[in-house]
Amino acid sequence: MAKLTTEELLDAFKELTLIELSEFVKKFEETFEVTAAAPVAVAAAGAGAAAPAEEVEEKDSFDVVLEAAGDKKIQVIKEVRALTSLGLGEAKALVDGAPSNVLEGANKETAEKAKAQLEEAGATVTLK
Repeated sequence: MAKLTTEELLDAFKELTLIELSEFVKKFEETFEVTAAAPVAVAAAGAGAAAPAEEVEEKDSFDVVLEAAGDKKIQVIKEVRALTSLGLGEAKALVDGAPSNVLEGANKETAEKAKAQLEEAGATVTLK
């Protein structure tokens, strides 16, 4: 197989859906035995007992996790579609597969707004 350039890889990733990209990342982590959270875990382990308090204060990116769709599943699917670039089928699969991440690495304001919109639609949501 010919070596791909960074631009060619980015173009290939742009064509993937969010769910396909998430599956790719999981497979990549399994194959190479790495995780995206490894640098944070190493830094926290080296810092000792004071690390958890500092980490909470410095946290600037949040994951919006859909825990349950609730009674108004269709409204929740509509909100998921509004918050993401997912199609109807992908949004439905995400809602049906709860708990699942709706947004990853969002800033605090965006994450809280998304949480409020999803809760208003009837979903149970947590920020991590």
